[in-house]
This record gives sequence, C-alpha cells and structure tokens, in this order.
Amino acid sequence: MKKVTIALGLAIVTFTATLAAASIARADDKADIEALEKRVAAGVEAKNADAIMANYIPGDSLIVFDLIPPRQYVGWDAYKKDWAGVIGGCADSPKMEISDLDITADGKLAFSHSIQHFVCTDAKGNKMEMTMRATDAYRKIKGKWLIVHEHLSAPIDLATGKADLTSKP
Repeated sequence: MKKVTIALGLAIVTFTATLAAASIARADDKADIEALEKRVAAGVEAKNADAIMANYIPGDSLIVFDLIPPRQYVGWDAYKKDWAGVIGGCADSPKMEISDLDITADGKLAFSHSIQHFVCTDAKGNKMEMTMRATDAYRKIKGKWLIVHEHLSAPIDLATGKADLTSKP
C-alpha cells in the first residue's frame, strides 16, 4: 500500500509539473507573438518592407488574403511587393495600431485575431485610413514564430456593397 501511495504521489507531482511547464511555455509563446506583431507595426511605421517581411515565412508557402486586390498573395515575394506598394504610397510616415490582440498558442502552431488601424497621407495629400480585422496563423520554426497565413478583412455594407473601413464595434 505504501508503494502505491508513493507512486501515485510521484505521478501527481510529475503531472502538475508538466502542466506548469506547458503553461509557462504558452505564456512565453504569446509574448513572442505579441512582440512579432509589434515588429510588423514598427516596420510599417518605418516604411521598411524588409522589417515587415522578417516576420513572415519565406518562400512560396505564405498565403495572404489582403484587404486590397488581388484576392490573394501567394509567396513571400508577392506579399513584400504588396507591402512596398502600400508604404511607398504614403507621403508621410504611416501609423499602424494593433488592438484587441488575442493569441492562442500550442507549442509549434498558433493563431491570433486583432483589429488593425492604418493611416497615412498619400502623395496628393489625401488621408488614407483603414480599420481592418486581422487573423494570423503562425508556425514556430527553429524556435522563431513566423506568420504563415494572414487574412485581412473589413465589414461590408450590403446595401451599398462598400467596405466599412472605419468600422466600430
């Protein structure tokens, strides 16, 4: 009976330690992904497409459903060209604010959703302002989280068929 009690006690301690370690890892993963999203915003504000794209998986496996046409971007090079065009169209320093970031991470895979607000002034002096919904999927590759899929969207007013780029909750 004493051996069974000791074995049961060790099993409980081991299980508890495993759960605690997993919880710490998930907290670290969430912090790493939050930092990644902040690096993307900082890259946008610096008008640096390379800094933005350092947070995305290289190669042709990246798929992005952006807010602007075309329907999808396939591959790192295509999405970098998109970002270069967006930030290149800003006469001033763009601002990008990420709010309501909610992250779920499980070791090697994670996803998040957030609200992203982008604003800048174009070459003609017109203010461009967009509030988008963003969903990102991440993979941890060689210890580093990278975005492997991104989906940006805006609510559509069905009566007019136009996007609501200044949507509020």
